[in-house]
Amino acid sequence: MDKKKFRQKYNLFLVEGNKIICELFNSKVKIKEIFSTDPQKLDRVDVPITHISENELKKISMLQHPKDSVAVCYLKPQEKSEDKDVQLVLDGIQDPGNLGTIIRLADWFGIEQIICSEDTVDVYNPKVIMATMGSFTRVNVVYTDLTEYLSETENVNIGTDMDGENIYTFEKPRKLNLILGNEGNGMRAETEQLIQKSVMIPRFGKSQSTESLNVSMAAGIILGQIFKS
Repeated sequence: MDKKKFRQKYNLFLVEGNKIICELFNSKVKIKEIFSTDPQKLDRVDVPITHISENELKKISMLQHPKDSVAVCYLKPQEKSEDKDVQLVLDGIQDPGNLGTIIRLADWFGIEQIICSEDTVDVYNPKVIMATMGSFTRVNVVYTDLTEYLSETENVNIGTDMDGENIYTFEKPRKLNLILGNEGNGMRAETEQLIQKSVMIPRFGKSQSTESLNVSMAAGIILGQIFKS
């Protein structure tokens, strides 16, 4: 299940670790079955649980250091809801850790929906699921044609640019999309053309060795300012 094509073929994905698996019980995610080295910790679950050894867990886990349990879950049908007042829009994010962290940030700030380009890393990638720490159950992640979406949305499209407005003095619109681009190349040209406002995070340190911030770090700083009042 570490390959997207197999997840789609079988309509299944994996969730590892009791802590994250417990997040599933109060969510819309449907669990098919659970394999656990300690089933008693999950005995309140009304799904089939198979007791396995630690060696068996290592064989089915996607992690270098497996957790105590692996849940096999059904993929959720993609459903885009109406635009929210604050949304994240991801243009070609490739690193699973970054996407997982961004989903976790969205959950922290109460952002209910993230719009992704079709080439953004799959939300059901095992590394993404782990990085969300369960937040993927509370944030709706939608994959779509970004050019089409950004052309039609009524939210103000906001990008990041070194010549943009200082995020610490920026007055946020009532409804906005914060667009975050690819880790190495930023957002693509067709996305940039649809940006209506730009913001930047000023550098206070004197060192020039730090060229830029990690995309998930930048997202956290910008969101912190957007929600300050």
